[in-house]
Amino acid sequence: MKSIPSFGLGKGKHLIIGLLLAGFGTAALADVNVTVEDAWVRASVPGQAATGAFMRLTASEDSKLTAASSPVAGTVEIHEMHMKGDVMSMARVASIDLPAGKSVSLDTHGYHIMLINPKAPIEAGATVSLTLTVVDGGGKQASVKVDAKVRPLASGEEDMPH
Repeated sequence: MKSIPSFGLGKGKHLIIGLLLAGFGTAALADVNVTVEDAWVRASVPGQAATGAFMRLTASEDSKLTAASSPVAGTVEIHEMHMKGDVMSMARVASIDLPAGKSVSLDTHGYHIMLINPKAPIEAGATVSLTLTVVDGGGKQASVKVDAKVRPLASGEEDMPH
């Protein structure tokens, strides 16, 4: 880490200045352009261990979705669901490829975002804030803010086995 000049300030000020400079550095990386459409989250009930977030992502250049976060859940992970014979399985994935100009669906049958250990029930009609981390082919990282509407448990989509 670079040393930050003190400019006559006390030791405690170095941390504050460093955090401010780090924030400016992050803003400069936000060059990745990703369009988010039809973002929604499935409602949960008290005691439910997880629910899912779904949407369509289109990147302007080859990129990857590498992480997601939300203030409503203890843990947020990117998952993929698939069938092996007659057995449905789900696993965490490190990233999802977002080919330039191609719409990638995060849905109830494939890739999706898991909101694990919700801090409170997620009620139909509410809005859930999500932050997606996207990295382009050159390694530039961007945060994409998403407001996803919460749909009822019986939303017309097939239920996921969570």
